[in-house]
Amino acid sequence: MLVLVLVLVLLLPQKVVCGMLKAKCPLNLIKDENDPLNYYTPGDHLVGGVVSATFGFLKPLAFGEPPFNRIRGLGDTDYESILSFLFAIQEINRNPGILPNVTLGYDVYDNYFDARMTSDALLDLLSPGQENVPNYHCGGKKNLLAVLEGSNSDISIQISNMMGIYKIPQVSHGFASHVLNDPAQFPFFFRMAPKEEQQYLAIVKLLLHFRWTWIGLIAPSTDDGERFMRLFPTLVISKGICVAFSLIFPASLQAFLRNIPLYNMSMGEVYVDENGDLEVDFDIVHWLAFPNGSQAGVKVGSVERQVPPDPKFTIEQDSILWPSKQVPRSRCTESCRPGNAKVAQEGKPFCCYDCLPCLEGTISTQEDAVHCSRCPEDQHPNTNQTECVLKPTTYLTYKEPLGVILAFFSLLLSLITGFVLGLFIKFLDTPLVKANNRDLTYVLLISLLLSFLSSFLFIGQPGNVTCLLQQTTFGIIFSVAISSVLAKTITVVVAFMATKPGNRMRQRLWKSLANSIVISFSGIQAGLCLIWLGFSPPFPDSDMHSQPGHITLQCNEGSVAMFYAALGYLGFLAAVSFTVAFLARKLPGAFNEAKLITFSMLVFCSVWVSFVPSYLSTKGKYMVAVQVFSILASSAGLLGCLFLPKCYIILLRPDLNTKEHLMIKVN
Repeated sequence: MLVLVLVLVLLLPQKVVCGMLKAKCPLNLIKDENDPLNYYTPGDHLVGGVVSATFGFLKPLAFGEPPFNRIRGLGDTDYESILSFLFAIQEINRNPGILPNVTLGYDVYDNYFDARMTSDALLDLLSPGQENVPNYHCGGKKNLLAVLEGSNSDISIQISNMMGIYKIPQVSHGFASHVLNDPAQFPFFFRMAPKEEQQYLAIVKLLLHFRWTWIGLIAPSTDDGERFMRLFPTLVISKGICVAFSLIFPASLQAFLRNIPLYNMSMGEVYVDENGDLEVDFDIVHWLAFPNGSQAGVKVGSVERQVPPDPKFTIEQDSILWPSKQVPRSRCTESCRPGNAKVAQEGKPFCCYDCLPCLEGTISTQEDAVHCSRCPEDQHPNTNQTECVLKPTTYLTYKEPLGVILAFFSLLLSLITGFVLGLFIKFLDTPLVKANNRDLTYVLLISLLLSFLSSFLFIGQPGNVTCLLQQTTFGIIFSVAISSVLAKTITVVVAFMATKPGNRMRQRLWKSLANSIVISFSGIQAGLCLIWLGFSPPFPDSDMHSQPGHITLQCNEGSVAMFYAALGYLGFLAAVSFTVAFLARKLPGAFNEAKLITFSMLVFCSVWVSFVPSYLSTKGKYMVAVQVFSILASSAGLLGCLFLPKCYIILLRPDLNTKEHLMIKVN
């Protein structure tokens, strides 16, 4: 009725009347005796109507009898199509505020869904008298304002072709063909029904809300039906909805669907776009069928006009009473739960799919995920692979067994080294301590003590200071230790050569040579470390990938090349010391530590040769543990091989700690 009011207010010139306003006569229904489905009532202005309400069974056209006798029989009549028209006219006439002092009449015809009967109705509308003689006034003036119709597209075009000749406005409240939108060809056609695309979008919103992705389409073989079948499947497929079947039925069948109630209780607001087409807001109405046959509609939502293709969709799902108390399902397969992803089934529509768990390190957070996504570097999937959670941080700590064991041995070996150093200081004047340069022995023991203590730099959470000190302290301390061992070995060789008769090397033998060796060789390592710190120093870093599910806090070497350069230099010193000691192992025993040095350097080199592949094959905090173990093992090898025999003599065999015993030569 709102559409009708809008049209008539626009088309009728209002008459200004002074005094009290009142409508003329009330609505009087007059049925045409010559046409069983023609309804007429007079008025100041007439509104014609052509409706499709009854299926008629027509005789072949014969010119020997009046045209209306062509009807052989009638089917069921959809009186709602007629009564809604009449009700709208009646309401307008009863309301003096709409058309003051003006009465509307109507002349409504049923075309029986037939083009020939449509022509007959149009001729009758255009002929003022009883006979269908257009262009002549053979009776009272009808004063026809407009013709309202809601037929299919073919009949709408037929009406427009005839009404356009007489410049009579044709107002269509059905979904007429878009051909009629051409104002040059059909200048008197006005569309009062909203564009069907709006309803398509609203239907898609409803389907997606209830997750109905497996649907069938049925449409009549009319212009509207064909347009629906051309546009709607593409739209729903683009939204992830599969069409299980499409059916078009004939229009005549409509160191069978007429008994199905289809209602449109919408159009609370009406808008006109830039092309003159209507845009409306739709109500979503849930119809309840009761046992006594009655029905009731409940508004459960709405689709408000917005810029396509995204109308605003709202629905109150709790207001819907489903017969089975559950939302009906319309899916080809069950939904993929979060933590899984869809995989299309070969040879089937894309709505039919299998669900596969997400790969390791990936998640899906919603149902029917197309693919799984990878978590950020600082996060990892939970057990169900439904969300990303922060990775716990890990590092070699004093709270775990591995860190406790390494710290324990570091402290234990440091105490043992300190005890040995104190023992050698206490017995510093004994021949055993004096032999082979007492000062080198002190330097070596102190460097070993510091090497054991440097292990604590590797245990605990890495920081800026600890990362700077870890590798450089380790490299310099071990270079001092190995340089001291090398100096002791060279001292053995030089001391043996100095004891030969006539040799003049005795004067420049001891401290100057040993000190030069230690300072020069350890100085080179210190220079490498300074270059390392100056150009690419180590820094605290987070390793996201070495240990799955954890963030490993560790020290990044900064320059891997400098790290292996410092480590390689230690290996070079160890190899030189081992070679010299091995060559000097058969010198007379009076001055000879070469045998002990040979064995100690063999242990040292074995540890660090095995360190490289072990270090490269481990990840995270276990790399740090391998380095700490190598530091402890190599330092313990030097301490045990070099000083354990001497401590045995000092503590348990003082009778051997004499000058006479040390001067004994091996035959």
